[in-house]
Amino acid sequence: MQPFDLYLPTHTVFGKGRIEELGKLVAGRGSRVLITYGGGSVVKSGLLADVKKQLAGLEVFEFGGIEPNPKIGTLRKAIELCRKEKIDFMVAVGGGSVIDGTKCIAAGVYYEGDAWDLMYDSSKIGRTVPFFAVLTLAATGSDYDNSGVISNPETNEKLCLAAPNLFPIASILDPTYTFTVPAWHTAAGASDILSHTFEQYFVAEGNEFSDSMCEGMIRTVMKYTPVALKEPENYEARAELMLASSFGCCGLLSIGRTPSPWPCHGIEHEISAWTDITHGAGLAVITPHWMRWSLTEKTAPRFAQYGERIFGLAHNDDPMVTANAAIDRTAQFFRSIGMPAKLSEMGVTAEHFGDMADHVLAHWFPLDGAFRPLDREGILAILNASL
Repeated sequence: MQPFDLYLPTHTVFGKGRIEELGKLVAGRGSRVLITYGGGSVVKSGLLADVKKQLAGLEVFEFGGIEPNPKIGTLRKAIELCRKEKIDFMVAVGGGSVIDGTKCIAAGVYYEGDAWDLMYDSSKIGRTVPFFAVLTLAATGSDYDNSGVISNPETNEKLCLAAPNLFPIASILDPTYTFTVPAWHTAAGASDILSHTFEQYFVAEGNEFSDSMCEGMIRTVMKYTPVALKEPENYEARAELMLASSFGCCGLLSIGRTPSPWPCHGIEHEISAWTDITHGAGLAVITPHWMRWSLTEKTAPRFAQYGERIFGLAHNDDPMVTANAAIDRTAQFFRSIGMPAKLSEMGVTAEHFGDMADHVLAHWFPLDGAFRPLDREGILAILNASL
């Protein structure tokens, strides 16, 4: 059992109709509030109006248009708006991209330089603007963690920022808000949740307690994603996926485990930085190929354990047999929910693979601590196998 720290200060408010409590949650935070959101779906659904109703009596400002893979250029405009209007707090209404973008805004308002600096050095993050979240997509877990991922199309970079004061003050999780999420984004979100879990499960040293949490997370997502795709308004399925999203990326699954550098995320961030593909879909492609590349005599027992406990595969005295079958079943699951099997299906080419590999090694967590240590050759092997 490895030593660990776990800090989760966000007040999670889960269940149908809990938006009615937003007014009480924000009480005392100030009088000038900025609502951040993405496209027009929150307007069409009436959710934006519901949020504004809860903020009655406050001076409300709006900033829409935060993109999937949120762009730093857009967020710079929101930072300036916050400064100009002296915003006291924010309410992020949307999925992970909106919440990630709001974290960047929160960190950038009181930073004297350009907010993109914070992606290279999160230690520069000082005072932040407090914010709340109203979640509309089960995927990233950004409603219950302190990090965000921001893109810079000018430099073809997609980088993280994180700080202890970038947790949402409170997050409202109403599964009914995900009823209208299209099948593609539902499946991509589920793929992201699974990847978060795999990144923490496949490490050198686990423990039975957190192994069981990871395995329960994987079983939950694999059980309820097909249900949500078939029955978009199935409350139980949407609720299970929403909980899996929130608890899958907050650090809970990694307690007592060998630290992971999250190699699949490091690689996929490069792909979507260059091509702007959907993050979860990229992970659905990369993950089985990373698993295959990472499979060695040393790592086979954990892959075999995964296969036996998740897919019910029969125990084999040769763990390589079970491990290979488990990886095959993983790829089959992603395909069964409509995710692509190859990057080329999303228009990705090998043109910038070398640049991607170099950037991963320069700006991501050290990959010598991965389940199977990764170098440039290994990254390129995974990328080419995924093409």
